[in-house]
Amino acid sequence: MKVSVIGSGYVGTVTAACFAELGHNVVCIDIDPEKVDMINRGKPPIYEEGLEELLNKHVGKNIRATTDYDDAVTNTDISFICVGTPSDDNGNIDLGIVKAASQSLGSAIGKKDGYHVVVVKSTVVPETTEKVVVPIIEQASGRKPGVDFGAGMNPEFLREGKAVHDFMHPDKIVIGAIDQRSDDTISALYAGLKCQIKHTCQITHTDPGTAEMIKYVNNSFLATKISFSNEIGNICKKMGIDTYKVMEAVGKDSRISPNFLNSGAGFGGSCFPKDVKALIGKAKELGYEPGLLESVINVNEVQPLMMIDLLESCTGDLGGKRIAVLGLAFKNDTDDIRESRSIPVIRALLDKGAKVSSYDPMAADNMKAIYPDIEYCDSAIHALKGANGCLVMTEWDEFKGLCSEFKVMRRPLVVDGRNMIQCEDIEYVGLCW
Repeated sequence: MKVSVIGSGYVGTVTAACFAELGHNVVCIDIDPEKVDMINRGKPPIYEEGLEELLNKHVGKNIRATTDYDDAVTNTDISFICVGTPSDDNGNIDLGIVKAASQSLGSAIGKKDGYHVVVVKSTVVPETTEKVVVPIIEQASGRKPGVDFGAGMNPEFLREGKAVHDFMHPDKIVIGAIDQRSDDTISALYAGLKCQIKHTCQITHTDPGTAEMIKYVNNSFLATKISFSNEIGNICKKMGIDTYKVMEAVGKDSRISPNFLNSGAGFGGSCFPKDVKALIGKAKELGYEPGLLESVINVNEVQPLMMIDLLESCTGDLGGKRIAVLGLAFKNDTDDIRESRSIPVIRALLDKGAKVSSYDPMAADNMKAIYPDIEYCDSAIHALKGANGCLVMTEWDEFKGLCSEFKVMRRPLVVDGRNMIQCEDIEYVGLCW
């Protein structure tokens, strides 16, 4: 099929490259000429494992990029909206970019002959596709939904760092369409794709609002597991109980599973914090107070600051002391710092007068936009040298083997926020054990 993808961030670029890998002809649409140029040169605008290889394989053949909506829509059968949905100052979803993309799509659809399907892949609150996107396209195009154009919601369930793998080997595919023709068109894109669990992928067919809700519930439940585990870990810490042994046993229950039960510094990234807050906002809009979801966010906000408390309890006043922060990305295998737990930790260190040295194998340049004046080192040992303490914030594999390197610190005290450090002759304390 001929596919256009609007937006060249994590979701858009991965979606475009993977559809090309599945044999479809893909046009990427972005308003940023620099991103368009990068894609046409086979360079992804973001880092994602395996993404550059896919772009290089397909660029100039069945994938290209443009800033021209009319060109892209005229020459494709189906368009995916993969633009950002940031939070506003109150934590509610900001649909401004989605609305702008819908307006441009509608205008382009109005100029072409034939049926066109619009699919929302951006994470949006329930009712957005049917009550926001479809009416905008209808008005801008002068066409009728279900007659002249189709529409649907097809949420993504991609882990940053493993997004290409997850697209090509999904746990599930969810399609919420406004009519059967739209459903059939979207479903055809995934024909032959194998799921991780079943030999052939079983697609969940539903309405757009249900599909939108599935995405929010999926991420909110995972975030709840993390905050629940951190709450239990904090209690275990006060009792001298190893929470990791507790959760290892709990995770063996088939009703629970071991995934997302590791206590630590909390969750970050572009999805969990934003999506939970958006669902909270939607619930309040409907007159319901979502106490459990609010607790999930509250626990997550407090969790990284407990590392500062632990550090102070061991070293005393942090004023003037050099503290190494290892890991700036919100998780390993990505350069994304959005909602990284390192951000509030560094802010707290600076507020207490500490001197921060930092190291991350990929995310330093992104963090400089927030903290331009802290020290960015080219290696972990450089960051540790002469430090009075160290905070481990991201699960990079290279941090597991730093036992000898910790000895370059003035006092080898390590607060481990990710349960990674297993060293002899080094004083280290886990956040939750």
